[in-house]
Amino acid sequence: MPLPAEFRQGLRDIAPLALGVALYGLAFGLLAAQAGMDGLQTGIMGATVFTGSAQFVAVERLAAGATALTALVAGIALNLRMVLITASLRDVLAGQPFWKVALGVHLTTDESWALLHATRAAGRPAGYWYLVGAGFGVFAAWIAATVAGASFAHSIPEPRALGIDFAFAAAFIAILRGLWRGRRDAAPWLVAAATVVALRLGTTLEPSWALVAGGVLGAAVAAFGGRDV
Repeated sequence: MPLPAEFRQGLRDIAPLALGVALYGLAFGLLAAQAGMDGLQTGIMGATVFTGSAQFVAVERLAAGATALTALVAGIALNLRMVLITASLRDVLAGQPFWKVALGVHLTTDESWALLHATRAAGRPAGYWYLVGAGFGVFAAWIAATVAGASFAHSIPEPRALGIDFAFAAAFIAILRGLWRGRRDAAPWLVAAATVVALRLGTTLEPSWALVAGGVLGAAVAAFGGRDV
C-alpha cells in the first residue's frame, strides 16, 4: 500500500532538519560508547525513548556515576515540555484510533512539531500523516547516526579530544535556540534556570535532582501562565 502523500511531503520537508539531528546524533553515539553502550544498545534506547535531549542527559548522568533511577528521572524532567507539545496537537490526533495516537505522539519531536506549525502558518495543509512523516524522518536520522557513533567510537583513541563534551553542550544550545519563540518564553525559562542555579550553588543537592526541580517549576509556570505551546 503506498504511503499517504502527506507522509511523503512531511518526510521531504523535514530532510534539512533531520541532517542537523544526525550531526548531534553522532555526538550522542560517542557519548553512549563512553558510558559503556554498544551500537545495539544505543539503537534500542533511541527507538524506545526517542528523545534526544533526555538521552543526552541520561547517558551523561550514567557516565558521571549516577544511578539508573537518577538518570531516568533527570531525562523525564528535561522532557516535561513534551506533555505541553503533544497537548497542542489535539486537533491533529482527534478521532484517530489509539495506535495512531500512540505512533504520532512517539514520533513527535521539537523539529517535527515546529515544522507542522510553520507549514500551517504558511497556508499549506499539514495533518496527522504530515506529522508522522516528519517525525519518521527525524527518527531514521537519529537512529542511524547514534548507532554509527556508538559502533565506530572504538576507532577514535580519545573521543574527548574531538570536543565531544562541547558537542553535548552545543546540542543543547541548538535545541534551546530552536525552541525559543520570544518574550513569552522568558518567564518559564528564567524560573527553570534560576531554580537549578540556586539549588546547585546554595545546596548540596545532586545535579540531576536540581534539574528535575527546575524542569517541574518551569513547566508549572508555563502551564499556569496560560502559555500556548
